[in-house]
Amino acid sequence: MWVERRFVGGDAIPRRIAFINEKGGSGKTTLTASTAAFWALRRGRRVLAIDLDPQGQLGKALGVDVRTPQRSAVDLLLDQVLDDAALDGPPSPEELPGDLPRLRTRIPGLDLVVANKALGLAPGLEGGAADPTGRLRASLDRARELSDYDFVLVDAPPSFGPLTLNALRAVEEVVIPVPLTYLALDGCAELERTLATVRSRYGHRELRIAMVIPTFYRRTRLAHEILERLQDRFPKQIAHTVLGLHVKIDEAQSRGLSIFEYAPKDRGAVALAALAEELELRTAEGMGA
Repeated sequence: MWVERRFVGGDAIPRRIAFINEKGGSGKTTLTASTAAFWALRRGRRVLAIDLDPQGQLGKALGVDVRTPQRSAVDLLLDQVLDDAALDGPPSPEELPGDLPRLRTRIPGLDLVVANKALGLAPGLEGGAADPTGRLRASLDRARELSDYDFVLVDAPPSFGPLTLNALRAVEEVVIPVPLTYLALDGCAELERTLATVRSRYGHRELRIAMVIPTFYRRTRLAHEILERLQDRFPKQIAHTVLGLHVKIDEAQSRGLSIFEYAPKDRGAVALAALAEELELRTAEGMGA
């Protein structure tokens, strides 16, 4: 079963989903990469993954050298995308033409906007410009090739700031991975306040939590207690699958492969596939605030 795409004025509108947690070490990048890979490999979907974390881990997890592309996510946050004359040479064969600074990945149907350390400077590159936290949304809204995709996935940075606000204002859906640790609950509460601020301050009423995914599950009393608290707090949004610790996932990423290519029968692959399938089937009507 597939969720139907939306159309506006005859153009297909992809679902825009950000994977976000303001604390590091939540499994956010792993979930972004695996979801994108699953939808492209197993569902034949067209997916654009955008790395908005200056560490560039999303590209590395997908086997992409983030230092090679001429254009990167920083171009999405500038007033004008750099033209070919400003580049230090011809683009690489993987780089695609168009408004978006995207490139092909090894996986058919999955394109990527890479990030690198230059992205960390983006919030200060054009100080004083109007609406600096709305740049990503504006870039996506005017990109002609965006209608080629079924999904746009954004890997948000693990901290609060202009890049995080750009991610939240550019999407309608948010996926929150929550490690089953005590301190993670505080981070989840902080993120809820951030979402409320984006809705009220920027009038982004469509922003909703699509899924809350418990991660790094272990068979401990504390983990079970935290899981129960998440289920009570997010009865509609909590994922049906809990993601544990799986060595094969780390092994796959160290080789620049998705778990579905590296160890498709591993329990980690089964769990990540179930999460991607569940997220694909979720609709705005089934989401809470």
